[in-house]
Amino acid sequence: MRVVALETLRPRFQKNLCVVVLHTDEGVVGLGDAFLQSAAVEAYLHSHVAPLLFGLEEPTPEAVSLLLAPYVGFQGGGVEMRANGAVDVALWDLLGQYTGQTVGRLLGGPVRDTIDVYNTCAGPGYIQNTSRQASSNWGHAHGDYEDLHAFLTKPRDLAKELHAEGLRGMKVWPFDRAAERTGGNRITPADLDSALAVVRDIRDAVGMDMDLMVELHGLWSRRAAVEICRALEPYRPFWVEDPIRPDAVESIGALSHEVGVPIATGETAVGRRGFLPLLQHGRIAYATVDVQWTGGLTEARKVANLADTFSIPVAPHDCTGPITLAACFHLAMAQPNAFIQETVRAFLRTWYPRVVTGLPEIHNGIATSSADPGLGLRLADGFREDPDTARRITGIEKS
Repeated sequence: MRVVALETLRPRFQKNLCVVVLHTDEGVVGLGDAFLQSAAVEAYLHSHVAPLLFGLEEPTPEAVSLLLAPYVGFQGGGVEMRANGAVDVALWDLLGQYTGQTVGRLLGGPVRDTIDVYNTCAGPGYIQNTSRQASSNWGHAHGDYEDLHAFLTKPRDLAKELHAEGLRGMKVWPFDRAAERTGGNRITPADLDSALAVVRDIRDAVGMDMDLMVELHGLWSRRAAVEICRALEPYRPFWVEDPIRPDAVESIGALSHEVGVPIATGETAVGRRGFLPLLQHGRIAYATVDVQWTGGLTEARKVANLADTFSIPVAPHDCTGPITLAACFHLAMAQPNAFIQETVRAFLRTWYPRVVTGLPEIHNGIATSSADPGLGLRLADGFREDPDTARRITGIEKS
């Protein structure tokens, strides 16, 4: 298995996405994707990664992971790490196809055939135009599956709708705009009451028959986060996610002992070394590892194993592309301490299928992963040829 060409595809309908296609000398292709700063990711892949891959006779995921580890910034989750993660996922896809095995089986599974999912209540245009996690980049409040607008304006109706679909978990972030107004340094009584109204309405609509995750996006100071978490306690959230930045390790530890809600974090933590201090001394209850941002499946499975050492469940992060989501499902099927997978129905029913086919099937809030070799994905018909898809390919020059 020798990689002879690296292709990138960047669709106009999701400006943050960069799809990676690795071509081998036998005509097999492996798929990966990277999310955020897609043009910078593309430039790095073609200028730096492609020449290194072409020089390898046997580009296994572990060997390439070592080869691509950046010296400057190896503890950060920037452009290099996201691009490396996409390449790593594509290599696992290739390895599965060459061996005739699913990626989940290559990772040591399966330990389960299905896994529960929850719905992150974003809309189709969420984080689409820029790379900022800000309300100005939440997308337009019209069209189908505008779950973000719905949880802010009609949370009762949305909760009932999701419940009727068989979903038993939903994630909302009603506190973000308040954080933007104060820089996250304080939560005013009016803003606290307004955000809690969303949570209260969801509980009134579906009671405790819905796991309710509250996302804070790491926007808050410790003191303000404590106030928010304590106010949420009567509503019994399944977890409060990223109340403060995950690299503020000691503050997360202090906060987790001050409040009576489970703390989840990890989507922006990078690798085992990023997770270890979070796992030590009971600082978090759940690890929300992002397979792509942490460096790919090669590193994500090590993070999951590390979390298992501390008896911490993992709940892989979505919102970073359809190929990464498929990789998450394969990891979850192979990892004993994986217990739930994040999904975004607005993505799965709008732009994810425009990129690939073969995504896991979800019925009544339960997902079944593909049994096809590799990730089980194929590029969607017309995606590569679409004039609104920016395509670039770098290959080995023939002598």
